[in-house]
Amino acid sequence: MFSLKSNTTQIKPIDLKNPEVLLATLQKLRQSIYQQGEEIFQRWEPLIKRPSFRKSAQNLAYYLALRGHDLRPLQAALIPWGLSSLGRIEARVLPNLDAAIATLAAICQTESYPLPPRPSIQSFLEGHRLLRRHTQDVLGKPWNNRWVRIMVTLPKSAASSYEYVRSLLQQGTNCVRINCAHDTPELWEAMIHHVHRAEGETGQPCKIMMDLAGPKPRIEQTINFCDSDRLFTGDYLFLRRDLSGVEPENNSSFADIGYPQLTCTIPEVLDSLKIGANVWIDDGRIGACVESLSDEGALIKITHASHKGSKILPDKGINFPDTLLNLCPLTEKDKQDLDFIVSHADIVGYSFVQNTSDIDLLEQELQTRQGKRLNPLAIVAKIETLQAIRNLPELIVHAAGKYPFGVMIARGDLAVEIGYQRLAEMQEEILWLCEAAHVPVIWATQVLEKLVKQGIPSRPEMTDAAMSERAECVMLNKGRYQGEAVRILDDILRRMQEHQLKKMPQLRALYSWKYYDRS
Repeated sequence: MFSLKSNTTQIKPIDLKNPEVLLATLQKLRQSIYQQGEEIFQRWEPLIKRPSFRKSAQNLAYYLALRGHDLRPLQAALIPWGLSSLGRIEARVLPNLDAAIATLAAICQTESYPLPPRPSIQSFLEGHRLLRRHTQDVLGKPWNNRWVRIMVTLPKSAASSYEYVRSLLQQGTNCVRINCAHDTPELWEAMIHHVHRAEGETGQPCKIMMDLAGPKPRIEQTINFCDSDRLFTGDYLFLRRDLSGVEPENNSSFADIGYPQLTCTIPEVLDSLKIGANVWIDDGRIGACVESLSDEGALIKITHASHKGSKILPDKGINFPDTLLNLCPLTEKDKQDLDFIVSHADIVGYSFVQNTSDIDLLEQELQTRQGKRLNPLAIVAKIETLQAIRNLPELIVHAAGKYPFGVMIARGDLAVEIGYQRLAEMQEEILWLCEAAHVPVIWATQVLEKLVKQGIPSRPEMTDAAMSERAECVMLNKGRYQGEAVRILDDILRRMQEHQLKKMPQLRALYSWKYYDRS
């Protein structure tokens, strides 16, 4: 996904019986990675104002250089010698390579050319230490021997029910999320007051993250001229700039055919649409394609809908995955909300961030308000577009170079934007890249969704929750059974951390079968 992809180098098959050839190949690879990584890092270095992130940025640069190579033949050659296959190299690129080279050199019993020194245990494990430190800077200390944090989105009722908030902390919540797209500053303040009170009573620290709403395109108004209030595959919609003066008897252009009409909360997006572009509505439940364009708007044809028909309702989100919208990620409302956030929250969630200029814009707004707090506000960038994925290395350096920083994989919008079939692949790549930068990741969207909403989990979502242990934090949405979901997620994460650490399996003794002597 990254720019280095175009320079991918294929490593030719290696003679498994010749460790000298393998050693020379590793040496050449290390030299290439070091040189290219240093070139990348030199471009980044002026942006890094936090000393604690310098080594992390350097490791990220080496990792990008490393992943410009197809390493599969080299991995296959290393495994029979009992050496690292480089499959868990993310947090420690050069130390991992140096350790493999030093061991292989000992096997070859050669000193015919200079070798990098074998890394100390401390330097080998420093990447994991930095990841834990940066995670604590953003998400707070781990609780009760569980390393992965649990984040909960607070419902409106949290403003009026202290008992509800206290129970969330008692069940194991480490961080609460307040969505600034909903409710009011008065309700937010009441929620935060309850969180601080519960912290004091339970002894459980809890970070507060507030999400900026951002410029999310949504359905604003709808007028339906059809007999049915449902849309089916093959139907048409007219996406207008506005509905002012629209009546069935005086419709013009496409509208006089009687198509359902709707408007978008950000009508400027229509200026960027092209014929053939995909449009997704209501978190991808309805798919469409732009058929025609006019001064009044766009005629779109439904390509995906429920076989029973799908309703289109106001306030549902609209995604334009094929269209570069160039929207400013900070609205005027966001700037007003920042005044509250800087004074009350620990973390700001940044929606629809796509370019480094977006990070710079938020930094400018924060600098004008930083006098209101002693410690810097942490930033969590929500990755929800293909553009954000492509720019992720630079986004990380621009933000983490100055602020405590984390990444949220916003799987709802991201799946719609890049396609559901690519979500798992991109989720993995984001996890790897962030581990290389020692940046914490929040695994979000529809985690234990059926459990949260209905009280009974589905089987696949339990597996998803178990896989989330590879992130540093897992987020639950609002729902009637939210507290129960926290309790179950806490149990899942505790169990899984005994078996998995990021990409590395933990070989704890197994007790599920009868073949072991347990005396």
